[in-house]
Amino acid sequence: MPRQIESTAAARVAAFRTALRTFLRTSEKVARVHGLTPQRYLLLLMIKGAPDGSEQSTVTDLAARLSLGQSTVTELVKRAEQAGLIERERSEDDARVAHVRLTAEGERRFAEAFTTLEEERAALRRAFGELDG
Repeated sequence: MPRQIESTAAARVAAFRTALRTFLRTSEKVARVHGLTPQRYLLLLMIKGAPDGSEQSTVTDLAARLSLGQSTVTELVKRAEQAGLIERERSEDDARVAHVRLTAEGERRFAEAFTTLEEERAALRRAFGELDG
């Protein structure tokens, strides 16, 4: 027999899912207001927010963090580079590797969108904190 789920637990999870979906939809709208597609905003976020603090990444790392195929990320990077949002630089350690980083224009647009989403991130943090009751 299936385990009974407490209605208050389900309600907390439902509220969190609502907050998460609202956050994602708002992020998409804000990205567009600042001249970014939602995919480009996410790409810039992953580059700027590199786990090692370097504010740069490789296509391979981006593919893993975005859970997308290498060819898809390669195309995203190419288009963002053509739009003047990111630039590539060959690795000093391995000539086969290129690091991507935000250009001044990429930094500007990303910062505007990221700052605009500050309240939405706070609301999502609150919703996450309420998951356990």
